[in-house]
Amino acid sequence: MTGRRTFPGFASRPADPERWVKAPDKPAAANRFTARLTIDVTPALRARLKVAAFQRGITVADMLRALLAREFPDTAGDVP
Repeated sequence: MTGRRTFPGFASRPADPERWVKAPDKPAAANRFTARLTIDVTPALRARLKVAAFQRGITVADMLRALLAREFPDTAGDVP
């Protein structure tokens, strides 16, 4: 063992520093999720949720967001 091996191209920086430092301009999303909700479920329920989401071709998070939006719709005056 004489020294560290380097791998060419692994985690290399772009030649142009402006491209490396500046993040790409992304349009502002109208529906940003800014709060995280954690719930405890049984392993069996978690498995059922994952299977149902997979069968629908969506993520568990998207499926639960739709479920919560349907059960708790926006109403005037509910803004905290």
